[in-house]
Amino acid sequence: MTAVITGMGLYTPVGRGVEATFAALCTGRSGLARPPAEHPAAGSLEVAGLLPAIDPRSVSSGPDTRVLDRIVLLALLTAADALADAGLEVGRDVAAERAAVIVGGVGGLATLETQVLTRAARGRAGVSPYLLTGVLPNMPSARIAIRHGIRGYSSSVGTACASGVQAVADAVRLLQTGEADVVLCGASEAPLFPTFADTFGNARALARGWADPAAASRPFDLRRNGFVLAEGAALLVLENAAHAVARGATGYAEIAGYGVTTDAYHPTAPRPDGTGAAESIRRALAGGRVPAAEVGYVNAHGTGTTLGDIAETTALTEVFGANGVPVSSTKALTGHLLGASGVLETAATALALGRGLLPPTWNLDDPDPACPADHIRKEPRASETGYALTNSFGFGGQNVSLLLGRATRPRT
Repeated sequence: MTAVITGMGLYTPVGRGVEATFAALCTGRSGLARPPAEHPAAGSLEVAGLLPAIDPRSVSSGPDTRVLDRIVLLALLTAADALADAGLEVGRDVAAERAAVIVGGVGGLATLETQVLTRAARGRAGVSPYLLTGVLPNMPSARIAIRHGIRGYSSSVGTACASGVQAVADAVRLLQTGEADVVLCGASEAPLFPTFADTFGNARALARGWADPAAASRPFDLRRNGFVLAEGAALLVLENAAHAVARGATGYAEIAGYGVTTDAYHPTAPRPDGTGAAESIRRALAGGRVPAAEVGYVNAHGTGTTLGDIAETTALTEVFGANGVPVSSTKALTGHLLGASGVLETAATALALGRGLLPPTWNLDDPDPACPADHIRKEPRASETGYALTNSFGFGGQNVSLLLGRATRPRT
């Protein structure tokens, strides 16, 4: 059974939708900026990947609309975009019981922070009875299911920054076992609030001291000094290939294989020798029965942290050999959308395959000698490769790799 990406919903700092997003990644249009003074996290973040304000009433209605967390609003918007992009309506193109939804992310922590402060100021009466509909991590999936009548499998995934790609891997498994014909999967994240930003800032994990915000995210660059926190959502429609053919749908790419491993090493740091990540990559290749030599591109996790970039490079070298595969990280423009990053990067990888154009790592002016690779720099690179890989790693030692192949029935 082949899993095909037939639809994409992308709402990220570099734009909304497929065309705007991929154009930005290839032309170097950054989505990073200084938060305006009125932004809640302005005092906590020097630079961030920001989205416009969203009027909840334009997305949802009902008594709890005003307390819906931003993750739910973003999930609803991108779910509608993904389904429209796939030309798919639940109940018309797929039976409600044969459709599924899996959305990852850390949950509505901004709502929780607001409500805790409200209770401290106003007491028990200040706590909203709708608090849980904003906080619970399964609410994006649940709201999407309610909105679109999805009555099959529904869940959330909480594997830190690997959550979104883990959701994609879980969706592939659902399709492989025949539990669903269509799965809407990905992640939604809205981490730009004071407490969450401060925990990364106090850990000295965030990029700092950059006069130009667009220069702050520098994966694999010798001058990198942390990642840039960003918000956004990315959802994909994955479909059983036979089901897609039956309804006349075409695909962006196929998920040829996936690998999932755990470092079992440290709560936040990756294994320095990259063995957990390397095994994840090998499992993805084995799942697709594709030798490493046939992979022509890797969209790296590449956050711009010293330990993470070196460990990932070590893993890539172990699997592909020194300078054995072209590599880039699109986080230089988007920042780090936590669990949603990997899904955005899966979309970028699928588009790179289909359009024969590999986006570069912008801001990679002086590659770190500790990260030797065939880095794509300064401009996109033309490529006719049939296979590409994307990595996503999370706190707790979570490693997920996806192997993508060119679609058998590609979009034109």
